[in-house]
Amino acid sequence: MTAAIPAQGVSIELDDVCLGFKGRQVVRHVSGRFSPGSMTAIVGPNGAGKSTLIKGIMGVLKPSSGQVRVQGAQRNDLAWLPQAGELDRAFPITVLEMVAMGAWRRSGAWRRMTDDEMDRVHQALAMVGLKGSGHRIVGTLSGGQLQRVLFARLLMQDAQVLLLDEPFSAVDTHTTEELMHLLCRWHEQGRSVIAVLHDMDLVHEHFPRTLLLSGEVVAWGDTAQVLTRDNLRLARRLRDEHPA
Repeated sequence: MTAAIPAQGVSIELDDVCLGFKGRQVVRHVSGRFSPGSMTAIVGPNGAGKSTLIKGIMGVLKPSSGQVRVQGAQRNDLAWLPQAGELDRAFPITVLEMVAMGAWRRSGAWRRMTDDEMDRVHQALAMVGLKGSGHRIVGTLSGGQLQRVLFARLLMQDAQVLLLDEPFSAVDTHTTEELMHLLCRWHEQGRSVIAVLHDMDLVHEHFPRTLLLSGEVVAWGDTAQVLTRDNLRLARRLRDEHPA
């Protein structure tokens, strides 16, 4: 399921972006750029606004000020993997149906899936280690199995930019390694990967660029230069000064 990626790629530019909800400002004056084909981790203390920033990029939250500009694609061309806790697992949907949702941009929400698209669904499930599991109800899956399903749905979207919010939360080490391998493969194809992460070892090993966020940008650039002791100390201090 490898697709050709246009050479120019897609960039995301943030211009003095402020985001919040219920009258509370969570993200303050963020400016910067996610370059085409980049692989960036978003890290920071709890309550730093990491998930809020992802939702702002996706258009789920509208900035209270500033602009988010997607260059080279439409906003709905981005693929988003939300936190697993935000999904309604009580809804009686099968694994096959959830993965097939990734094809809606191509096939439409109400059209019958073509045989080619169904073949893609089965290929995606095989690639994440869930071959033959399409009949299962999503609510019966373990945390690791659910994350594999969400990765299969990302495969179906075939997007140039992938945004993932804590994709390895409550996932065992083996599953994390396999899904991280998939992310690296997608990046090698020229796709941009932006992921909210807590595992600093994973960030150092796989993500060349990092955005350290604590309500505002503490540092953004090469991972080794961003994740310094002084920057991490500053991030904690800013969190304490502006608690969530």
